[in-house]
Amino acid sequence: MRPGVRLGIDVGKARVGVARCDPHAMLATPVETVPRDLGGDQDLIRIAEIAAELGAMEAIVGLPLNMRGERTLSTDDAVEFAQRLARHLAAAEVSVRLVDERLSTVSAQGQLRQAGKKTKQSRSIIDQAAAVVILQHALDTERSRGVAPGEAVELNEGTS
Repeated sequence: MRPGVRLGIDVGKARVGVARCDPHAMLATPVETVPRDLGGDQDLIRIAEIAAELGAMEAIVGLPLNMRGERTLSTDDAVEFAQRLARHLAAAEVSVRLVDERLSTVSAQGQLRQAGKKTKQSRSIIDQAAAVVILQHALDTERSRGVAPGEAVELNEGTS
């Protein structure tokens, strides 16, 4: 298991949930919900600030595939977001990986419901909870398999 703080990222249309793990990569915890900036980079700038504040070595972005493992419009949005995030984090040498996130939001909603939170009351934290689920799954996968989870996001020259 590679040591180091990682961020978990749940990309939504309106918000981006952010989670982190401890330096020993054992436990994921919520950090912040960042408003999505569809017309600019303020969301990416804030996530880069969080990565710098926490000394993150990697960001794990959830890849929303459908239940058959096929790509959707949300998949394309998350991939594009991950590529843009990778460019923002490149100077700090923070890598970005995409990890299958099927059912992460459903799992997070169930956990919040069990904790007595209503969905309407939880909108502000549901994205953070989903980011925790994504990151914890990635950590557990790496621990059990001994290799980094998902796929690395490669920077393509000439893309913005």
